[in-house]
Amino acid sequence: MAAVTLGPEGTYSHRATSAIADNGEIDFRQSVTAIVDAVAAGEYDRGVIPIENSIEGSVTESLDAIADYDVAVVREIVTPIRHALLAQGPSFDTVASHSQALAQCRTYLEREYPDATLEAVASTAQGVEFARDDPSMAGIGHPANAEDGVDLEVLAEDIQDQDSNATRFFAIAPAAERSTGGGKTSLVVYPNANYPGLLLELLEPFADRDINLTRVESRPSGERLGDYVFHVDFEAGLYESRTQEAIGDLEELAENGWVRRLGSYDTEHVVE
Repeated sequence: MAAVTLGPEGTYSHRATSAIADNGEIDFRQSVTAIVDAVAAGEYDRGVIPIENSIEGSVTESLDAIADYDVAVVREIVTPIRHALLAQGPSFDTVASHSQALAQCRTYLEREYPDATLEAVASTAQGVEFARDDPSMAGIGHPANAEDGVDLEVLAEDIQDQDSNATRFFAIAPAAERSTGGGKTSLVVYPNANYPGLLLELLEPFADRDINLTRVESRPSGERLGDYVFHVDFEAGLYESRTQEAIGDLEELAENGWVRRLGSYDTEHVVE
């Protein structure tokens, strides 16, 4: 099964992808949008993208990409995030990592390295590579990125602000592989409307049928200011009659817009 995720090798996305790429065939892209585009075009069987972190919240590029492209969500992967500070030595001027990783380690960095320049790069692994090439830079990433001990040393481990730090990833597939079976379901809803009580009306079909919502988030539609797309995750499968009834109500409310079923899926926990 050919899979694609954020690169270079060694990112947390890469570690999550290893759980679904049985033959180890994993390619890399430098942006979430490029991953979703490649899967939608049928270039890969699977793509793995970060959706939400327990400290910093949702990954907005991922939300926007799955709203813009017709793909299926076929699995949710949850993995703990263990951040380490990696450098050639204790003296450096810049800490480079993904913007989410820098934010997740904000308290540590402000306390221990208040004068260091923080540089956001495409991925944690890219920041580690910068540190490997430049002694004036440090990276934040999984401690396994310095396992060989040749170019980098682990200056500190578990530097994230919360010990419970974890990230949800979506495994996506071409739209034809969308499933109706699974413990969770994700939708994208564009009501193309704005009036008092709209959000309440969008939520009531789930409450009325005792369906637990695990996430509701709005993102700008890009059409006009104040116009939003809603991302909804809930604990029920598309095969269930109560789910079908709730979505039917949503489609009536969004008669001037659309409702996209991303699919139903189960959750896999990857512990490393």
